[in-house]
Amino acid sequence: MKTSADPVRDYLSAVERESSALPADRRQELLADLAEHIEVTRAERPDATVGEILAELGDPRTIAATALAEAGNAGAGALPRNEAGASVRRGKVHPLVPLLMLTLSLPFMMLFPDLPGPLFGVLFRITGAVLLCTSVHWTAVRKTTGVLLTAILPTAVIATWNLSGAPAGTPSLVANLITLAVLAGTAVWLYRVRRA
Repeated sequence: MKTSADPVRDYLSAVERESSALPADRRQELLADLAEHIEVTRAERPDATVGEILAELGDPRTIAATALAEAGNAGAGALPRNEAGASVRRGKVHPLVPLLMLTLSLPFMMLFPDLPGPLFGVLFRITGAVLLCTSVHWTAVRKTTGVLLTAILPTAVIATWNLSGAPAGTPSLVANLITLAVLAGTAVWLYRVRRA
């Protein structure tokens, strides 16, 4: 029998309280979806604590505000609010967009070494990093790791290589291919650990 110390029950109660403006059937559907998601996640990742799973879901107020906005019950232009009461924008960008932009930045630089290639590569890298950082699909730690591995590290490696005066050729190609493998591997990892 569950007690009042059950964090899942407390979390779902908080969501129910915060979403009281939703119609009863929609509120029950939301709670059932959350409970199912929690149970499935616990089954798939038995090493994860309940606290980690609940933290990944997010603040109950934000979940409720998002559900209210989707149901059309939020006022015109109203945005969900975070714990500090500040407005939170929920992006509608698919998680593949920043990952592809970050991964494809290097091939643009490699395939088009003249002026438009590096320019597009840098723009892709900056835009991809911004979209990754503002996305709702990853936790702050995963965003930071993603930006370090896909934007900062490759930029530092390329800058160091160019400043060293190393000749272009096979070593340069090998370094670019290793960097591309790191970019692609990080993108695959981020896609696999994204929030639903």
